[in-house]
Amino acid sequence: MWITILILAIAAAFFMSGKVRSDLVAICSLLMLLIFHILTPEEGLSGFSNSVVIMMIGLFVVGGAIFQTGLAKMISSRLLKLSGKSELRLFLLVMLATAFIGAFVSNTGTVALMLPIVVSMAASTGTNSRRLLMPLAFASSMGGMMTLIGTPPNLIIQEALVNAGYEPLSFFSFLPVGLVCLAVGVIVLLPATKWFLTGKKAENGEERKNGKSLSELAQEYDLTENLFRLRVDASSLVLGRTIASLDVRRVYGINILEVRREKNPQGRLLHSVTQHSAPDTVLEEGDILYISGDREHVVEMASSFRLTVLDNADVSQGEEGLAFYDIGIAEIVLMPSSRMINRTVKDVDFRRSFGVNVLAIRRKKEYIRRHLGSEKMHSGDVLLVQGRWEDIARLSKEEDDWVVLGQPLAEAARVTLDYKAPVAAAIMILMVAMMVFDFIPVAPVTAVMIAAVLMVVTGCLRSVEAAYKTINWETIVLFGAMLPMSLALEKTGVSQYLSDSLVIYIGGYGPIVLLAGIYFTTSLMTMFISNTVTAVLMAPIALQSAVHAGVSPVPFLFAVAVAASMCFASPFSTPPNALVMPAGQYSFADFIKVGLPLQVIMGVVMVLVLPLLFPF
Repeated sequence: MWITILILAIAAAFFMSGKVRSDLVAICSLLMLLIFHILTPEEGLSGFSNSVVIMMIGLFVVGGAIFQTGLAKMISSRLLKLSGKSELRLFLLVMLATAFIGAFVSNTGTVALMLPIVVSMAASTGTNSRRLLMPLAFASSMGGMMTLIGTPPNLIIQEALVNAGYEPLSFFSFLPVGLVCLAVGVIVLLPATKWFLTGKKAENGEERKNGKSLSELAQEYDLTENLFRLRVDASSLVLGRTIASLDVRRVYGINILEVRREKNPQGRLLHSVTQHSAPDTVLEEGDILYISGDREHVVEMASSFRLTVLDNADVSQGEEGLAFYDIGIAEIVLMPSSRMINRTVKDVDFRRSFGVNVLAIRRKKEYIRRHLGSEKMHSGDVLLVQGRWEDIARLSKEEDDWVVLGQPLAEAARVTLDYKAPVAAAIMILMVAMMVFDFIPVAPVTAVMIAAVLMVVTGCLRSVEAAYKTINWETIVLFGAMLPMSLALEKTGVSQYLSDSLVIYIGGYGPIVLLAGIYFTTSLMTMFISNTVTAVLMAPIALQSAVHAGVSPVPFLFAVAVAASMCFASPFSTPPNALVMPAGQYSFADFIKVGLPLQVIMGVVMVLVLPLLFPF
């Protein structure tokens, strides 16, 4: 027993110091439990097959897809209309909206739903998302206290009461308790987050360190200044011809930047968009040609080929402006030793050799866009190239000839597949429905896995590789390695020892003191054991303590439920805390500084309020 306590104490000390990665500390703690034969290998590895860990992996993928499709930004922009530019209103909106959803959806699912939305809202208002993400996690737990189904400990104390012959609790018996929890949370977190969580930018709010954004590049080279859209109709003379065969650059002095092809444009769920820029692309009816050039030349070309000139496209990225779903742009600077020096763009034939087009050349402060084919390249020239993202990625391998400026692939990852937003929304609603409604015979972990797979197969994420990149493996390893600790504490008798000592030493000091003892013991245990396991262990002890004291067991069982759910001082005490840890770049010390005072204050308030709501 004492070895287990020592391992736990050492791990807690390393967690709080923050000098060693948290996932490494968790793995070493697990190894010590295995080396001292406190747990069997099967027991030690059981955390990685736990449904909560698997659910967290799926929720990372779902959250990534909500970001990638721009759905988070769309929802956040609508919510921002309610908060305006006020940080206070934004904070209150996040807390209240999260708590409301958390009352009916699992707290893990609530955080997965709100996390990308909150990060997007913070970015839109210039607010540090670290101030919002930890309150988001805490508010989901507070919301869970408002209904019977909000969190597992609520159901556990309900079962304990019914089995002991007491009246069952109603669906909203928890509502007054939940409202008090939320009020305390708002009052404490509002100043605490401002004092302790504004030191650094969160992961998703980091400013771009190098390079220009895609929209900045497009504007710098005037790609959007003279941008026109031409539609291929049934009577157009380009039907069945390739882009190369039109030879528009030589004849009209204009560039075909892309061919955008849409399928099911009226059906939002099945709507898909593909982009083409290869010279051998065969044009089809309904294709939209995005062309950069002088208006008179564009109109002349459209008349010659019987193309319909659509309205000028917006300068910004969007449905009608330039988009970078499949094809992108990047700058490359020619090295002095490059084989391209003193050769013309036409001689090099970038399209055939590297799969990209040269759209412009920047030579010192001069931008060259016309007659590029006959232009000789000089050392230090910056070429703006366009092509499929995978072809742009391959350019970085030609280090002897040029250097790719900035981080084009990182920029590509930021491009939202906005035409997939309705699909992502439908999948998200389906996931929530499967988790909320009991008549749908699907376990929550299964619902999340279904949603994650659907996000990939429907194209809401660019690829399976992109889905894997959304997963924060440090958090997964941390949580999976720490879950067996609760089994070790139970197996070695540490949990039972704490519970028995509680009844023996403070049981005779009156119901208020006993209630406080049960609450803070449960709260302490939840920092190291999952809240569900803690509630299972403490519910019968609380019930028997109340019976022996000759008072109603209801406030004591509520103390167990609240203390088990309101654990804020540890990042691995609840899945919501673990989910926001990487996004907010929180350390264990951050949870101690903000969560521990809130946890203690919440305990004091509950010990005073519970006897008023549920008399002894």
